[in-house]
Amino acid sequence: MNRLQEIELYELNEMQPQEKQIFVIKDIDGLNWVLRKINAANAKLNEIKSLADAERERINAWEKRESTGLVSDITIFEQKIIEYHSHVLTNDSERKSIVTPYGKVRSITNEAQPERLDDEALFNYVVANKLPYVEVNTSRKLQWGELKKTLKVVQQGNEEIVVDENGQVVPGVTVKPRTTTFKVEVDD
Repeated sequence: MNRLQEIELYELNEMQPQEKQIFVIKDIDGLNWVLRKINAANAKLNEIKSLADAERERINAWEKRESTGLVSDITIFEQKIIEYHSHVLTNDSERKSIVTPYGKVRSITNEAQPERLDDEALFNYVVANKLPYVEVNTSRKLQWGELKKTLKVVQQGNEEIVVDENGQVVPGVTVKPRTTTFKVEVDD
């Protein structure tokens, strides 16, 4: 912003809001006067925006610098909590939650379940066994959700397999193993 723009902005700021509202452009000089004021206001806005952008960049860099170590510490300690809770669950499988005055840890266990591996082989199996899990529109579509409800995960020797209601192995499906997830909730 140059010195002339500063003078224009000073004049603009000296005007009362009512004066700005009732001002009327009557000639080319009035139009020029208004355009000078707008030019000065735009220059000041650009100056403000540039300063704010520079400060935002500085603040973002500072935030990143200050946060990096803390985020790393939180990740490490959350892993320690999960290891501890896994140990507790090994000794007491009913202890799904641990609560302290500063927060709680919860575990959620999902049972082993069928997971699609080869859609074509699975589709061919459903069609060959005349199962009602094929949607017929303009194209073939497997109703996986409905079929999945009828499948079971069973132990065969040292491995788990997926079978249908008749105990027949279902091709194109694998076993998604049982998983336990942990959620750490720290009170504010």
